[in-house]
Amino acid sequence: MLRLIFRASLLFLAFTAPAAAEKVDLELVLAVDISGSIDADEARLQRQGYVEAINHPAVMAAIHSGYYKRIAVTYIEWAGDPYQSILADWAVVHDAASAKAFADIIAGQPIDTAQWTSISGAIRFGMDMFALSPYQARRRVIDISGDGANNNGLPILPMRKRAVEAGFVINGLPIVNGRPSRFGMPQIPNLDKYYRECVIGGTGAFLIVANGFQDFARAIRRKLILEIAGRPVPERPDTARLRSSVVLADYQKPARDCMDGERWLQMHFDDF
Repeated sequence: MLRLIFRASLLFLAFTAPAAAEKVDLELVLAVDISGSIDADEARLQRQGYVEAINHPAVMAAIHSGYYKRIAVTYIEWAGDPYQSILADWAVVHDAASAKAFADIIAGQPIDTAQWTSISGAIRFGMDMFALSPYQARRRVIDISGDGANNNGLPILPMRKRAVEAGFVINGLPIVNGRPSRFGMPQIPNLDKYYRECVIGGTGAFLIVANGFQDFARAIRRKLILEIAGRPVPERPDTARLRSSVVLADYQKPARDCMDGERWLQMHFDDF
């Protein structure tokens, strides 16, 4: 009788206990800027860049270099603090078919843009996405791409600090183009430096600069390969402000208060 009760208890636990989370090499939030400084054509170039990168054989080779040979990924687009949209929810990418399925979801979504730029809001939303992930990985990365500095919502530094202290890594892909937005507001100077000092953070964090939207596909492909493979990124000299190069983070001595975007918006607000 005791054996029957014990077996019945095991069966009950088997059917009622939550399933163990599927293990992957990386949980990756792709957080893409669609703020007002990005027009519809530029938003399409960004979207197409991600679609091409996810389907690229070199990205798949990076995935297969991991222990589990699979990653979990989700794709969101963001603008001002109230605007974050999930275009493709968490999914596992492990082969060409699963990569294509995920990329097709992204490609099939309508193009949208919204006002303001809240990188802090994107980081906060990215952290919330990990709480909803049904997967488990030792590395959890928020991948921020955009063409402007934080100018809406909470300041960037406290949010970055919160993410890094929680064990997340924030990598960056600033799109440096030097041209005014469709509303006439110029891009903040030295956006790549701003991303380095104010956005990226965590162990092994890095950024790759896209030299305009036409360079975005190449930049995001290289960036995905590096962060998926999880290998140390070799530092390159920055003597000539190398565009499209890998730049490592320096967290020890912040150069400024990182309110550049907020001040830049205030300075030019009357112009647009």
